[in-house]
Amino acid sequence: MAEAERIIGTPDTPGAGGAEPEQSGVEGTGAPAEEPRGRRRIAVLFTVAALAYVLDLVSKLIVVAKLEHHAPIEIIGDWLKLEAIRNAGAAFGVGEAFTIIFTVIAAAVIVVIARLARKLYSLPWAIALGLLLGGALGNLTDRIFRSPGIFEGAVVDFIAPKHFAVFNLADSAIVCGGILIVLLSFRGLDPDGTVHKD
Repeated sequence: MAEAERIIGTPDTPGAGGAEPEQSGVEGTGAPAEEPRGRRRIAVLFTVAALAYVLDLVSKLIVVAKLEHHAPIEIIGDWLKLEAIRNAGAAFGVGEAFTIIFTVIAAAVIVVIARLARKLYSLPWAIALGLLLGGALGNLTDRIFRSPGIFEGAVVDFIAPKHFAVFNLADSAIVCGGILIVLLSFRGLDPDGTVHKD
């Protein structure tokens, strides 16, 4: 009877005296010391970047075909117009004498973002970097392929608010991505998903 009680009370237990199974001990001690941070958000980054890039590219093709060398189109009276211009400078027409420098900077930003992608686990950071990447690629495409020459091309701008510089969708993506990065930094959220409070 005692033998039966021992077997019923400790099923499949190796050894005598009701010792704990070896597998249970492995589960208790063999688990990773740190919890995984989750999935990397590379797909999100490149999806956002592709969407921003395609929207910018398509909008510029339409503007060049339908709006360039034509009168501006009023959207909200004088407050918002669509007016095609060529910008050899940076975003919002800054620094037109340094086109090649801005081209190199845009290329460097793309390389840095691609390197950050390897340790990217934060969804908000993936969206922010995707916006930056898509915007940088959009304007870099103009720098390379538009006149007057390779790496000196003028960017197509067409969104013209009153009392403000004319810009495009790539500029908007860059600004939105930059603002989001600043907000994330203030909150202490890093690209790898960790949160710190300084």
